[in-house]
Amino acid sequence: MSSNGANSVPPAPNPPKSGIRTVLQYTGIPPSWLDKRPRLPSRNWLIFLSITSVVTGYYIYDRQQCKKIRQEYVDRVKDLAVQPMGSMELPRLVTVYGARWPGDQDYDRSMKYFRKYVKPVLVAAAIDYDMVKGRRHGDIARLVAEKIRKERRILTGLDQPFSGPMPLPGSSFEEKHKRELEGGIILVGRHTLKEYMAGLKRGWTEGLEHVDREEQLACVLESDGRFDEPEPEPTAEAVVGEGEPIPTPSRIPSSKPFSMLTPALRAPPPPPTSSESIPAHLNAPPAEIPSQPPMLLVSFTNYIGFTQIPIMIWDFFNERYKVRDGAEAAYRLVMGNTRPFTAPPAEALGGSQDAPDPAQPQKPLLAELTPTDLDFDREAESYYKKSVVREFLSDIESARKEYYTSLAKKLETARALARGTREPTKEEQENPPPTEVELRAERMQKELRWTADEEGWDIVRPDKDVAWDERFRNRLRVYIDPPVSTAETTDSHTS
Repeated sequence: MSSNGANSVPPAPNPPKSGIRTVLQYTGIPPSWLDKRPRLPSRNWLIFLSITSVVTGYYIYDRQQCKKIRQEYVDRVKDLAVQPMGSMELPRLVTVYGARWPGDQDYDRSMKYFRKYVKPVLVAAAIDYDMVKGRRHGDIARLVAEKIRKERRILTGLDQPFSGPMPLPGSSFEEKHKRELEGGIILVGRHTLKEYMAGLKRGWTEGLEHVDREEQLACVLESDGRFDEPEPEPTAEAVVGEGEPIPTPSRIPSSKPFSMLTPALRAPPPPPTSSESIPAHLNAPPAEIPSQPPMLLVSFTNYIGFTQIPIMIWDFFNERYKVRDGAEAAYRLVMGNTRPFTAPPAEALGGSQDAPDPAQPQKPLLAELTPTDLDFDREAESYYKKSVVREFLSDIESARKEYYTSLAKKLETARALARGTREPTKEEQENPPPTEVELRAERMQKELRWTADEEGWDIVRPDKDVAWDERFRNRLRVYIDPPVSTAETTDSHTS
């Protein structure tokens, strides 16, 4: 017994438990979990955690840099917002133009870029802004041209400027024009520059007559014969009276030219102002134009389409570059340093506005020879969706052809029901088909949209240069980077 007791080894004492382990032991957690030793994850988990950490870290770093860059430019201009103003003074007003990007259903994409990257610096500098959006191609060109024509009519005395019952600060025509010159304009993207310059040229070149697009188009559509009734087959007709044939439905004259409102509801139209009533020296384009508001050209590229998804992903993780570009552009406008708008000589622009001849070898682009402001952001046009560039006009022609194919049957049904030559079916009683007047109105709206799209596409298509007129030379100015001060140069060298 003693030998067995002498040979026995006492059990090793348990290691002392930490306070946390002792507490967790009585919470119901299995002891095996508490005794489990940490180990490295498996190979697949290491790959997953590494990639996730790198992507998340890069995203967080990029967004931190975005805030830092934006705050840097906000700090530069925030002192301007606290400068005192007189009781009759108005803040600086900037007009922002944003056209629709070709092929994008979201027409507001240019303005979203402005609000996200340019607007924060303008707000920090207490600069007011007015946004002008183009819902369809050519909208900005027509709006700018009409605005210039109104200004020309006021300057020539044909129209009187609007004046309210009580004069307010900055409400006169001269004060508004001065405020526009001091405020400047912002053009987001090359497609917006094309529309603005096209409207600028159209406004200072065309006459001062009031243009009604619906009336012009109605005159063109009236003679195309779409609503003419087919000639009836010659049949024997009874003669009454002095040889006049009995009127039949086929002899009833067709409807009068289309009118949007009935004569009872139509307001008396204003007296038309024809070119004969305007003196020739007033209606002719001026030899010189007044100075125009300086322009801030903001680069903008909208990536759409399956093939541009890799670029979209790169853009998502590199927002800081767009934040810096937008902040620098806004800073140029805030500081107000400008230079003349550069354009090639008149000899170089002699034939650049004509459509290229596909049979002739193409000459190098003007930007490859002498880069000017007319070549601003030209590389962005290479990102247009290829199918849109190739099929834009053909899609309009297909839609027009399909519409007119179905119009004949709709028109036949509308006339048959209106003349009572047949009874309406049960489906037609539940859902009455459109009348001839409604069909004419529908056709007018569709043709207005189609013709406007064709005109707008002719402005923004990538093979078309920016519109230019020699009268614009030395009248247009562009915002540039302010000169670097001596203090900033010293600080940069020191750092």
